[in-house]
Amino acid sequence: MDRKIALGIIIGVAAIGLVFAAFFTGRSKQPVSVDSKKAVIPVSASAILAQAKDFEVKGNLLDAKTAYQKLVTEYPNLSDVMTWQRKLEELTMKLLFSPVITPKSIQYEIKPGDTLARIAKDNKTTVELIKRSNNLSSDNIVPGKKLKIWTAPLSILVYKGQNILILKADEEIIKTYIVSTGANNSTPVGTYKIVTKLPNPTWFKAGAVVASGSADNQLGTRWLGFNLQGYGIHGTIDPQNLGKQVTQGCVRMANADVEEVFAIVPSGTTVTIVD
Repeated sequence: MDRKIALGIIIGVAAIGLVFAAFFTGRSKQPVSVDSKKAVIPVSASAILAQAKDFEVKGNLLDAKTAYQKLVTEYPNLSDVMTWQRKLEELTMKLLFSPVITPKSIQYEIKPGDTLARIAKDNKTTVELIKRSNNLSSDNIVPGKKLKIWTAPLSILVYKGQNILILKADEEIIKTYIVSTGANNSTPVGTYKIVTKLPNPTWFKAGAVVASGSADNQLGTRWLGFNLQGYGIHGTIDPQNLGKQVTQGCVRMANADVEEVFAIVPSGTTVTIVD
């Protein structure tokens, strides 16, 4: 692996790890009171929270998201930080699947001869995401109409020790999911690419072929295969064991979660797995 890439991964993992370390250890640190006579008085967490809620009530999701991001960034040790992080991710997903143009998207005017598949490929996104974020019920598009197109590079980070999967855009956390990873530490550490995307996959196991939809098909409703044969991210028929190290090496998600990720990430998306 190139040294610069490796260093970038280490720094990124360390930064995210610090945030989640604060979350999972449950540490609480109250903000220090400030003398009202001082010239500069920082905005309190409660004031930012009130502002965030007001933005959300008014439907201003971008400003609400910015306010919650400020809370998470500036007050990582407060006991409510996990609640704010969940709200931040909720707003981020609402924006992702809405027609609202964000700093990570563009407005694209449909040209003669365009198809959703071509537009998705050119912008390294998915047809499913274009349709959901533009409220399209079919693949039919009309020249001259405008579409919201997601353009920010997406990546996936899996923490084996905590059994969580983080969907990221650049360095921003889009959403965090609970997953299962390999028993006996069998999920391979490293950086991979998603090269295969299959809805309702057939499971080819030793000595048998298990059809999609079968109660015995452990792949669930989606398969995102790595450029490492036999490994990938998939759904489950065993949701009660999510959050544990119980798989044969793959990363297992709730079916609703893997369907969501499947709709968002294109082939070629980087998946980094760390301990």
